[in-house]
Amino acid sequence: MISNRQPRTTGEPGFVLVAALWILAALATLASIYSAYALQTVDASHVLDDRLQAEASIRAGIELTALRRLSGPEAARPSQGAFTLRVGRTKVAVRYRSEASRIDLNAAPPDLLAGLFAAIGVDSDKARVFADRVVGWRTKSGAGGSDKEAGFYAESQTPYPPRQAPFDNSLELSLLSGLPMRVAERALPFVTIFSGQAGIDVASADPTVLSALPGMTPEIMSAVLRARAKAPADPNALLSLLGPAGSRAATDSSKAVRTSLEVAFDNGRRVLAEVVFRLNENADEPYDVLSWRDDFDGPITLAGEFSR
Repeated sequence: MISNRQPRTTGEPGFVLVAALWILAALATLASIYSAYALQTVDASHVLDDRLQAEASIRAGIELTALRRLSGPEAARPSQGAFTLRVGRTKVAVRYRSEASRIDLNAAPPDLLAGLFAAIGVDSDKARVFADRVVGWRTKSGAGGSDKEAGFYAESQTPYPPRQAPFDNSLELSLLSGLPMRVAERALPFVTIFSGQAGIDVASADPTVLSALPGMTPEIMSAVLRARAKAPADPNALLSLLGPAGSRAATDSSKAVRTSLEVAFDNGRRVLAEVVFRLNENADEPYDVLSWRDDFDGPITLAGEFSR
């Protein structure tokens, strides 16, 4: 007898099961990719939000610093100070100091520059040589005359000539022929290109900068530091204490201010920033930003103002 039953196809259920498993695996992979993308998008959104908040907090700190520097008669304005404020989700700690507390690479005379190099550990002969390199870098050669500084760079096989123009950045110290990188790095916290002053502000300068003053002695230094500890310190009294070391000293007259800021978020994140700005008393904008650094683009050091 001939049967009408079709033969059983044993492979079909297995094929369907394998296909279903492949589809589920593909869906799981797509879900995983979407989940990772969504998380990255959220993280990126948080980073952008934090950056906007940090920049607003930094800007608020700068504006309050400018207000403090512009308030009251010029002779009574503090050349340094500190305060805190609350901005949105952040607490902002601000320290500010006149840029005249640093030695200006474009304006300082050779003896003050040599004094700085000596103050950071360079022997006196090399200190004078390094001071000459600074002056030679920033000074345009005489018209029609021999360029001794360019000749020195050529003789030392430095692959570039001196700038023969004002320093555009303090980091150019590392380009001076014959000046070791370690010396440039030690000098950087004490120099600037923004004060425009030949002397330094004795009321706010770091003790290392005060040590650079020609004629400075340990006794004079101690007397100045004791007088500065009194609040408020009398700038004219400080100048009188300097005696022979006062030729390169002044009271604050720079419009440039350096602010160091720490922005602390409620979630524990911290952002450090350093901003140098110049005050504009008779302009529509009260200040111009000259330099802005924050650690969103990489860690920065604020010369000991705030520690990590």
